Amino acid sequence: MDEILAEAGIQTVVTGIRMPRMNAIMEWWVRSCRRELLDRCLLWNERHLRHALREYEQFSNRHRAHQALAQAAPLRPVPDPNTDPERITSLTIRRRDRLGGILHEYSHAA
Repeated sequence: MDEILAEAGIQTVVTGIRMPRMNAIMEWWVRSCRRELLDRCLLWNERHLRHALREYEQFSNRHRAHQALAQAAPLRPVPDPNTDPERITSLTIRRRDRLGGILHEYSHAA
């Protein structure tokens, strides 16, 4: 199998022996990527696929909330809670579309 992958230009990465959750984490990532991205868009070529995967990776690591991290993203801390009633009533939300509207980022307008 390693030879077939090497002929296709794919480098094999050996994982740690005592990392039982790695397979589960990667299965979650692949399943999420397929459901949220690949099942919703038409990819034209390898360059377009790589661009879409790069955008999804950035979205997942910098913006998308993760339940295991208390609704924070891996590369972003949890924001401070908004408890001021005046700020809540005048709250303005901005939406940024990524990948032509497949992914959405929401943020508070300053």
